[in-house]
Amino acid sequence: MRLNMDDGNDVMVDMGPLIDCVFLLLIFFLVSTTMKKPEYEMPVELPEPAISAVPDVDRQVTLITIDNTGSFYMDGLPIGQSELQRRLKDFAEISPDLHIRIDVDRDAPSRNLVQVLDLCAFEGLKNYGIHTKSRALDRLK
Repeated sequence: MRLNMDDGNDVMVDMGPLIDCVFLLLIFFLVSTTMKKPEYEMPVELPEPAISAVPDVDRQVTLITIDNTGSFYMDGLPIGQSELQRRLKDFAEISPDLHIRIDVDRDAPSRNLVQVLDLCAFEGLKNYGIHTKSRALDRLK
């Protein structure tokens, strides 16, 4: 006996909802791209650098160095944090306009630099500069 398993209904995919989704996506992308406004460049005139070619011989510079381990040095001699704070306090009392140069190794922990900057701010010393070693200089060696 032969059984007919075909019920006569072919399975078809309705393309209507699929086309609706494609058109909705197309409309979404068209609207979102036209909403973007173009950004125009604003002309900026930068000032010329004003660096003195003649060094200021009257200015006394105190050098504070922080090496890669986080140790402090003042004018090349090792110094502790409490001694550094005492000397900065003395400098603030004697000459608050004293120029301080802070040399920091690029591998030094940043907390040590923040400590020195906090000490300078606490003592009222505002005339300081930070100098780090450039990676470009290492490549030249």
